[in-house]
Amino acid sequence: MNMDTALKDAMSIEGALGVAIVDYSSGMALGILGGGKELDLSVAAAGNTDVVRAKMRAMEMLNLQDSIEDILITLGSQYHMIRPITGHSGRGLFIYLALHKNRSNLAMARHQLRKIEEEIEV
Repeated sequence: MNMDTALKDAMSIEGALGVAIVDYSSGMALGILGGGKELDLSVAAAGNTDVVRAKMRAMEMLNLQDSIEDILITLGSQYHMIRPITGHSGRGLFIYLALHKNRSNLAMARHQLRKIEEEIEV
């Protein structure tokens, strides 16, 4: 699955507000779909890069020999999901997905995002 297809599939997740594929070394969004006046995905991509980096530093300091499956941030009206891409071609990238909290099923969204992450070729 290429990046455009992955972005479209992520936007088909019930309640999706916007999605980005982000390089966490630079904070740059390589692909964006959705967002708009409710959510500036370029700003969100850069900001969530700091979240990923902080978690990786914490894991290193704790000497945890594990990987991040996903990071969930729950806001009053939204869920923000961060899922690092684990495939060889996606190293250093993550998928960022914002969802309307009252229009999404978190368990299903996590499942669908995991499938997209596993199939993406960047």
